[in-house]
Amino acid sequence: MPKALGSRVMPVEELDRKIVGLLASDGRMSFTDLGKATGLSTSAVHQRVKRLEQRGLILGYSATIDHDALGLPLTALISIRPIDPSQPDDSPERLRDVPEIESCYSVAGDSSYVLIVRVATPAALEELLAVIRGRANVSTTTTIVLSTPYERRPPAL
Repeated sequence: MPKALGSRVMPVEELDRKIVGLLASDGRMSFTDLGKATGLSTSAVHQRVKRLEQRGLILGYSATIDHDALGLPLTALISIRPIDPSQPDDSPERLRDVPEIESCYSVAGDSSYVLIVRVATPAALEELLAVIRGRANVSTTTTIVLSTPYERRPPAL
């Protein structure tokens, strides 16, 4: 799949796709191990990874967190819609500093955005909903996650 940069489309080579897939599966994989998996030298892999970072295909590296162990076992998806459709579409900015919100997705359909949140208890979720409604002047629909068979899978390259 080509990567668009401005009006220019830059193709992604098969070897770069493989590197991206390997790093998506294990962001801590060493350049030596990437080299073994791709048949490249360590220095060649290092150069390719740096180039992928510069091109914006690799945006960063992060840890996978055990939210239960952190005391945040409750995950919910909150769909939000403006109470007044004529109001400015600034909900993401109004909610940016709410630490319980892990992700904010602009969506098509009945809702304007879907938020992924992590909290400790149902009472904490209820308090968070009040904060979201008050700050963004929105109505909400909440879905509580019961279990997560998988998430953050590497992309199908």
